Order: sequence, then structure tokens, then C-alpha cells
Amino acid sequence: MDKLNNEIQSFKRMIDILDQCIDDYLYVLDVENDSYYISPHADIRFKMDKHEFNNPSEEFKKFFYYKDYDIVMEDLGKVLAGEKEFHNMQYRWLSKSGKTIWINCRGSVIYDDDHHVKYLVGCINEIGKKQIADNASGLLGEVSFKNLIIPIQDDMHKGFVLRLGIDNFKNINENYGLKYGDEILKQTGNCIKKNLLNHQKLYRIVSDEFIILDLFGNKKDAKNLYNRICESITAYVESINYEVYYTLSAGILDFEENPTASYTEIMKWTEFALSKAKKNGKNTYDIFKKEDYKEFQRKSELIKCLHQAVDHDFEGFDVYFQPIVEMNKNKITSLEALLRFKCDTFGNVAPYEFIPLLEESDLIIPVGKWVLEKSIQSICSLKSFIPNLKVHVNVSYVQVLKTAILKDILNIINRYDIEKSQLVIELTESGFIESNKNFINFCNNLQKNDIQLALDDFGTGYSNFHYLYNLKPNCIKIDRGLMKNALTNDYENLLLKHMVDMSHSVGVKMCIEGVETESELQTLLQMKADYIQGYYYSKPCSLDELKYKLENHLIIRGCNE
Repeated sequence: MDKLNNEIQSFKRMIDILDQCIDDYLYVLDVENDSYYISPHADIRFKMDKHEFNNPSEEFKKFFYYKDYDIVMEDLGKVLAGEKEFHNMQYRWLSKSGKTIWINCRGSVIYDDDHHVKYLVGCINEIGKKQIADNASGLLGEVSFKNLIIPIQDDMHKGFVLRLGIDNFKNINENYGLKYGDEILKQTGNCIKKNLLNHQKLYRIVSDEFIILDLFGNKKDAKNLYNRICESITAYVESINYEVYYTLSAGILDFEENPTASYTEIMKWTEFALSKAKKNGKNTYDIFKKEDYKEFQRKSELIKCLHQAVDHDFEGFDVYFQPIVEMNKNKITSLEALLRFKCDTFGNVAPYEFIPLLEESDLIIPVGKWVLEKSIQSICSLKSFIPNLKVHVNVSYVQVLKTAILKDILNIINRYDIEKSQLVIELTESGFIESNKNFINFCNNLQKNDIQLALDDFGTGYSNFHYLYNLKPNCIKIDRGLMKNALTNDYENLLLKHMVDMSHSVGVKMCIEGVETESELQTLLQMKADYIQGYYYSKPCSLDELKYKLENHLIIRGCNE
């Protein structure tokens, strides 16, 4: 018995000695005494009461993942019965918080003099952990960078982090294979290392990205370092005769302007700056600015609010209407539907801010259908005031490209008692950078179904007359900016007159937006535009407010409300 106790104590002492030296967990299972001892730091990580306990088969239930328990105990049973000499399994334990952690448990059997299983001694390591180092590039990994930053208590006020990413690295892997991609990572690491000073530390983090930490330099040093590294990359590409060509983008975090010792902030801020550099065309750098990041955070939060609004039956969205006046008859013949949005977090949000986010997130698809239906419902409710009233509804290029938008339009029209000609679809010219067969087919099919088409913001793009030929709109709309220039500049004035004459010559009506004053109106009347829209007649307003104005004859008076 004394010999047995001495053996166990020797195992425990050895485990305790190595506890601070290794990240893995050593253990000994004492079969005769039905006890278990594991590295002391294990009971900090896993859901065990203590690192030494008796009756292990029952205690294991506390921190083994329940779906893995039976199969593990079956294998251990074979080991302890002498049917196997080695235990080697991958399964799951539970962390203190109850999260599953994948481990690899290995153990060797030690026999007594009678060849009975006496001990199972082995090692457990977490196989889901991030690598400390990266074999492909030969560099330390993100965990090493994290372990360097986290112990720092005070904010760093000097130095920089340079985060580098290989542009289009996915294409290299796809075209040349993963082995070639690993070689590029290795050579890129070499190109970076040859430009580093002794105090600068280099790590390879996620995928194709590297981080350099310098606690002495500034952003000018970071820019110079980036440029030297790019020169080395170019030299390497030339040395392999352009077998593959690639570049680097970079995000720079300057501690003097943005002091921090937070690992999380460093990673988020440098990732943001690197992403911005890639969005700006790649093969360039971006210096992190908090104001840009706050704008990014606002955008992210606003997208969440838009998602929530859509999920809650479009709560916070509203449709306003602005009258369009036919000049010859001096009466309202159409309304333009204008989307509005407000939420508890941001209050009223301007359309120029939230509509691009709807398009980026594809939320414009459900919201666009909702606007279309609300708009048609509204002109139905205004029949008693203006029979055959038309409504202009803006359709996004996202809806045209990604949905059967014409089918949606026809389905909604068929649910209401209106003529197809009462709907005018507006396409914003700036959204259609080049003619696309989808757009042309969509426009042609609108006309085949007697649905009119208007081109908004005409004159702000670069191929306006080309659009007139390809899309054949019924109406084009001139925005206030172009109109205002025409009122103060003779050349612009003549140009606008020619645009009106040109549109009439091909049978296209002209609507001028943004008319606010009597003098503007009188000048535009001389140009013989077909329609006028603007604050001179009415600001965009809710349906209820519009009904009130119509009931009380407040609109066509030209009062500047």
C-alpha cells in the first residue's frame, strides 16, 4: 500500500510541476482506488467541482457532454478490462458556462506485477483551440498576438498596428491550389519580415491576413513600412516571372490618435480599416478614424432597426405623397409616393441614408412591394377628389435584378379597382449605370401592360439620351439641382430648354422637380415643361394631410407651406 501511495503521489507531483508549463491537461486514473487526478488548471476551464475526485464514472457525468458519455465509457471499459492498451478519443467536455469544448483524450495503461490494469496515465488537449503558430507562413498566430496584448493594462499612446491582407487570395487558392496558396503565404511572410525592425513583431492571423505591432513608431512609419513591403511583394512577383500577380491592402491603427490596450478594439478597428482599404480599390492602405467607425456602427445599427421594422409588419415605415401638377390644366394629375422611416433609436431617418441600406441588405424587396400596395390603396381612397389619379412609385434596381417585379406589380394592380395606366413606375437613372437587358426587358414589358415609365434624376448620369432610346420612357424628371442651375446660368438655361424640346420631339413628357417659388414657376412656364413638382404646391405629406388639403382647396393655390 505504501508503494501504491508513493506512486500516486509521484504522479501528482509531476502533474503539479508541469501544470504551469503546458496548456494541455495531464491526468492519472487510479483503477484500484477508483480515483482521478488532473492538472489543477482543468477545474478552472471545465465544469468539474475539483481536479481530484473519487468515483470518476459518476463525476464524469458532470462535465462530459451527455451525447458522448456512453461511447467514451464503453472505450474506457475496454481499456480497464485489459482489452486495449491505449485510449485515444475525440469527444466533448463542458466548460464552466456549459459550452461544449472538443478535446482529444489519450492515455496509456500501466500494469501491476500480475498484469492487471493499475493506472491509466495520459494527456488531454483542446482540439478546437486556435493555433499558437502557423505552419504555412512559419509565423506566430493570432493566439500569440492576443497573449501579448491582453496582459497590457494601460492604454498604448505610442506606436501602431499594421494589418495586411492579400488581395483576392481566394482566387489564388482556386486557380493554383491550396499548396500553392500556402507557398504564397510563406513568401509573403518572408517579404514582410525582411522589412521589419528589431522591435516590430509579426503575426499571421485569420486566413490571408498578417498583423505587425510596433510600440515606438507612428502612422508615417506605418505608411513607409507598408510601401516597402509592397515593393518587396512586387520584387517577388517579378522573380517568379509573374507566374501569379497579387497585391496587399492594409489597415493602420495609430495609438497616438486612438489609444487603447483592448485586444478586441485593436482587432475590430484594424479589420474595419483593412476592409475600407479593400473597398477603396485594394492595393492601398486606410488609416483608422473613429468618426468613420462610428458612422459604420450607426449604419450597422440602422440596418438592424430596418430588419426589425420589416419583421414587425413594416412598423416605422410610412408613405408620403407629393402632388405633380400638369401645367396646361393647372391641376393635380399625379402623386409621387415617397418612403419615410422613423424608429425609437434614431428618430426620423432621411431617405438618402436609409434607402441605400435597404438596397444593400435586399430589404428593399419586401419594402418595395409594401410601398407599391400602399400607394395603390391611397389613390383608390382619393377617387372622390381626383378621378383617374396616377401614382408614381420608385422601383429599385435591386427589385429589377433579383425579383419578378413585373409579376408583383400586376398581382397588386389586379387586387384593386384601378386601371394599369394609373401606375407610373419611376426608375432612378443613377441606379442604372449601364443598360442591362433585364432593365430593357422590364421597361418593354411595362409598356406592353399599359404601365407607364418615368426616368427620375434625368441629367445627373452620363448617357441620358442612350436611355431614352433603349428604355423608351413616357416621362423624364429633372431634379432641382439642374433646374436651379438653369435659372442662374445662361448656358444651363439654354441646355434645359433644349432638353425640353428634345424630349417633346420624341414624344416624351418632361417633369421638373423642386419648384419652390413663384419666380421659378414663371421661368419654367416659358420653357413649356409638361409637369411641375415641388414645395410651391405642397411638401410631401401623409395621406390624411393630403386629404385635408384637397378637401379645403389648399393645394393649387401655390401657397408656400
